[in-house]
Amino acid sequence: MAALVAGANAALTAENPGLDNVVVGMGWDAIPSHGPQAELVPFVVMCDGDDKAVSNDHLVFFNQLVSADSSVTFVGDADQEQIDVALKLVPEDVAKIIFFAYVDPELRGNGTFAAVRSAHIRVATAEDRELVRFNLSVEKLESVTAMIFGELYRHRSDWKFRALGQGYSTGLAGVAKDYGIRL
Repeated sequence: MAALVAGANAALTAENPGLDNVVVGMGWDAIPSHGPQAELVPFVVMCDGDDKAVSNDHLVFFNQLVSADSSVTFVGDADQEQIDVALKLVPEDVAKIIFFAYVDPELRGNGTFAAVRSAHIRVATAEDRELVRFNLSVEKLESVTAMIFGELYRHRSDWKFRALGQGYSTGLAGVAKDYGIRL
């Protein structure tokens, strides 16, 4: 298993011949408080070569658990945020798959990532052999309401993973604007 730092890349399929499916797990701990508790919601965007969502059918989240092509499936529950990716089924027009979480203000009121600790993203095989892990920085998150954890992306005929940890103070709306998602 390789531990990555922000901005680092890891070859997945080139270093693991025959790797057809991966499980992307996102996790975090939150410090309990008596005030508004941030409710983090995982979200996946399948993007084209111009870094825009291919369509709103290429999003995976709690209201749309499977992408239109069935290549990306949310299989998480209340304790685990896991997304299965069938790499061989991902359409050719998808250049990258972005994994992020945002604070849902409708569930528990306004909140930020300030109470979040131990945030991470990991990529594992279908047999749960961890290939890479990225532990996100949990400093200076008082104004962060959405966070891109990482992305799977095509590099020639192979798939790679990039650790990101990019925070947004504009929440889901900011990410939607950057990636052309219609809310």
